[in-house]
Amino acid sequence: MGVPTLTTNGRVLHRAAAYDLLLKLLWFGREHVFREKVLRLARLQAGESVLDVGCGTGTLAIAATKYVGPAGSVHGIDASPEMLARGRKKSEKADAKVVFQNALAEALPFPDAQFDVVTTTVMLHHLPKKTRQACVHEIRRVLKRGGRLLAVDFDESSRHSFISRFHRHSYVNFADLLALMTDAGLQPLNSGTVGLNNLQFVLAEKTADGAAR
Repeated sequence: MGVPTLTTNGRVLHRAAAYDLLLKLLWFGREHVFREKVLRLARLQAGESVLDVGCGTGTLAIAATKYVGPAGSVHGIDASPEMLARGRKKSEKADAKVVFQNALAEALPFPDAQFDVVTTTVMLHHLPKKTRQACVHEIRRVLKRGGRLLAVDFDESSRHSFISRFHRHSYVNFADLLALMTDAGLQPLNSGTVGLNNLQFVLAEKTADGAAR
């Protein structure tokens, strides 16, 4: 009996091995460069608790364990059981402690104020507008006061780039994303280009407790 599929309006990827192969092709074998740059942008520190939303096959979450060390913790959630199964195998092989959980980005299964850092990379473009809004509000809810959100995704300028030959679904308007974060109660700290494949990032902070507007 298989694992039941969670119901979401977002797009869910299930071909885990093909996904990893595609990433290798898109990064020209330099995925580790992208991964390390993203984690530096997140400003990870030893002892912090980290959640990777839409973790896929767990590559970023596994790398994050080296930054937070044994005193920290790393969780990864994804709507795809296939992605998580591959992530668990990769984490065991790397001897990295990551707690993987089958869950939706718009309904995070964690209590309020649990994490110091939440990351989400090339995932938000899979979510329609209302679901993306719910996701950002949920991320704010599970962040501690002073906690950080790092969002990385394809900007609309990617429509005419090399990557668009492979990537034929949605993109993220970062002006809209910044407004969405602010409305949810997150204060943008920094934003700009990642420097790879027309990717943009936003780093934001939860500045106060209580309900967002």
